[in-house]
Amino acid sequence: MTYMIHGATGAQGAPVAAALTAANKPVTALTRNAGTVVDGARVLAIDYTSPVDLTDAYRGAEGVFVHLPVAPEEDRLTFARNVVAAIREARPARVVFSTSGAIVSTDGDSGRDDSAESAVSVLATGLADSGVSHAVIEPRFYLENLLLPNVIAGVLEEGVLRYSLPSDFRASWASHLDIADAATALFERTDVTGVVSVGQYPAVSGEDLAEAFSTRLGRTVIYEATDPHAFFAPLAPMMGEQAAAAIADMYVAVSAQPDLSITAERSGQKLLGLTPRTASQWLAGIDL
Repeated sequence: MTYMIHGATGAQGAPVAAALTAANKPVTALTRNAGTVVDGARVLAIDYTSPVDLTDAYRGAEGVFVHLPVAPEEDRLTFARNVVAAIREARPARVVFSTSGAIVSTDGDSGRDDSAESAVSVLATGLADSGVSHAVIEPRFYLENLLLPNVIAGVLEEGVLRYSLPSDFRASWASHLDIADAATALFERTDVTGVVSVGQYPAVSGEDLAEAFSTRLGRTVIYEATDPHAFFAPLAPMMGEQAAAAIADMYVAVSAQPDLSITAERSGQKLLGLTPRTASQWLAGIDL
């Protein structure tokens, strides 16, 4: 029996695959390219387009880690339905799904478009109805976003951390490494089900993040809020214009809220005993 890790060469899946491999767990890396090499793992070329292939991959698996790729929402809906159909048919022992920042819990209004018809909600609801043991990791924002070229260049060259959240807006930031910690714990802790929110609690502001950069670099870094559409426009060639516009719209909606903090009741701190990395701790492991 093995652990199937979607996107095992990407930002979210790679840390999960590495953590499981380090724990001497058998890992199968699910990637789109047959020639990919993942240290310590078997590689299976598969994507989200075929429910039959997904079913074959999931059958007999000890665990499945899944998250939806950045793509047009119509495609993501298809991927979500295919994954749900495969899980219902194959019935792996455990599924851990990361929402990649989308909100599926019902406590509060996130300002995000996570309706019943969103791909993330379709997958989360499908898991809940499948009868398969599962948990949903619900982060807010990723610290790795601060390494985007249009962010880190301003930090290093100008001493200005620019991001598309208002000044003093507090959010529960987390690293991809924190998601990996939660995923590996949830594969073991089958008693924990439903949504597990991962991120800093209490939440932190852009000014707090700038202070962490100041400490790391040994010089002053200030925070500057930017317009979301202006911020994400340069990323359109990388992620696609439709996806970039949709993410910008989400940030506009989020910015209208008082904050974007996780709640203590569903936090990884309470449910799993995990303490996410602070921005300073995360930066200590980053080569700037």
